[in-house]
Amino acid sequence: MQQVIANILKKITEFLEFVISIMLALGIILLCFRIAVSLIHIPNLEVWPNYDDLLENCFNLIIGVELIRMMYYHTPDTVFEVLLFAIARQIITDHSSIWGSLVGVSAIAVLFATRKYLFCEFDISDAIIFRASARVKSINTLLGINIPYENNDRLMDVLIRSLESENQVPRVGACAYFTDVGLRVAKLHNEKISRIEVIRSIH
Repeated sequence: MQQVIANILKKITEFLEFVISIMLALGIILLCFRIAVSLIHIPNLEVWPNYDDLLENCFNLIIGVELIRMMYYHTPDTVFEVLLFAIARQIITDHSSIWGSLVGVSAIAVLFATRKYLFCEFDISDAIIFRASARVKSINTLLGINIPYENNDRLMDVLIRSLESENQVPRVGACAYFTDVGLRVAKLHNEKISRIEVIRSIH
């Protein structure tokens, strides 16, 4: 029951994120149109937008686009890109001091180092544990995934069949992989699979 409620809340938050993304996208489209119409004023530095205004506004719009991607994909890469554009915007549009630029460049270097050495595959997956007796059809509907199954298969049936085809012994940690999802033995009881972890990609 707790798992069902958690999934319902997750779907609600995903819907709200979708609505916010739509509103942000509409706002960006309208602002792009406004800037496009105002480009005739570019030669006049006393009228909006001059070159600095154009540069700053374009960076803001790019950051907005990256925010939409971040809300949609939920991956470390999208967070990285939002931060990268935000820092780059500060460096390029702010001409206050060389030390501020140095701090910004250092921050970008730290971001790239973090991405190279600290990001791992576990950051892009979502795992939920189910009873081994749960029906695959119900799990597919609940999570919006596509675990291949036959007739009225249980998770245990699909996992054991896949493990046997690869000559693997059903033990804790044994995995079977499909197109967008993986199944992992999470718990054994009396040498039988009792809990299975469904691992799906956030991509």
